[in-house]
Amino acid sequence: MSYLINTCGLSPESALSVSNRFQLKTPNKADAAISFFKSHGFSQTHISKIIKKQPRVLLSKPEKTLLPKLKFFYSKGVSNHEIANLLSEYPQVLERSLENHIVPNFNYLSNLLESQEMAIASFKRRPSLLYRDLETYMAPKVNILLEHGVPKSNIFMHVLHWANSLTRDRNDFKEVVDEVKEMGINPLRSQFVVAIGIKKALSKSLWESKVNLYKRWGWSEQEFLEAFRKYPGIMKASEDKIMAKMDFFFNKMGLESSYIAKCPIFLGYSLQKRIIPRAAVFQFLLSKGLIKSKHTLLAALFNYSEKVFLERFVNSYDEDLQLLKLYKHKLDLSKITK
Repeated sequence: MSYLINTCGLSPESALSVSNRFQLKTPNKADAAISFFKSHGFSQTHISKIIKKQPRVLLSKPEKTLLPKLKFFYSKGVSNHEIANLLSEYPQVLERSLENHIVPNFNYLSNLLESQEMAIASFKRRPSLLYRDLETYMAPKVNILLEHGVPKSNIFMHVLHWANSLTRDRNDFKEVVDEVKEMGINPLRSQFVVAIGIKKALSKSLWESKVNLYKRWGWSEQEFLEAFRKYPGIMKASEDKIMAKMDFFFNKMGLESSYIAKCPIFLGYSLQKRIIPRAAVFQFLLSKGLIKSKHTLLAALFNYSEKVFLERFVNSYDEDLQLLKLYKHKLDLSKITK
């Protein structure tokens, strides 16, 4: 345990956990592995994280098993720092065969996405793609998407954001794809793969619970479907966050639930960091008679970038200093309450 603490940089708690499942008889191999990582730009933090998650790497033969993998990544334009970050988060990659697993996975994604650059981007974003069996688990699911006419650009987006839904051994993928299509989402649109990713991530009971939550706020089944088709992200937030946002829109801003259903993107914004601060400015302008219609500018209010929002709703009024002070006060409160 002392070696794990003093040389590997593990905390006593982590060292105890590692020693319970891994026995290091002599430090010779471990010293070689640690020296190897350091010589390739890995920091002590990187090394500690690797050992904590995958202690068997200390028994590796660096020149035989580790160096070829690093050389492969170097050959694809991945920097030392990127490799260190990737492997410290997913050291399982080091346990996989380069010839039988990593290279075939890279080639599969390169062919699928028709670009080595896009394959590299996928691995950087989702390192788990390097150690899962893509031919066995991903390929059949990708074929289902292609059969439904999903563009490869959207499949790439799905790979980046919901890789788990494509690489895990679950047999309900086709069922979920069919359900999303039956909900009226066009497979050619990006919302199709977003909806699949979100629906796959939720159990049926949690899905139904969230749907019923929206209905308790007055949405009909049709309104829910229309909102989900526009913005599948309405089902991504926790039930507590959904409740808080619906309560604010309905009870604090006085919006009709049907209006929120028509603008579901509102539910994707942070309540504390965007909705409340901007709503405070909006309600101030309403109270001064500077805005005549409650609904006319709401979409712009929440959808504008920070720069455009300030130009349109703060700096263009004589009360700009008062508005800016109000807005910053609400933002500061969001930092305290987050």
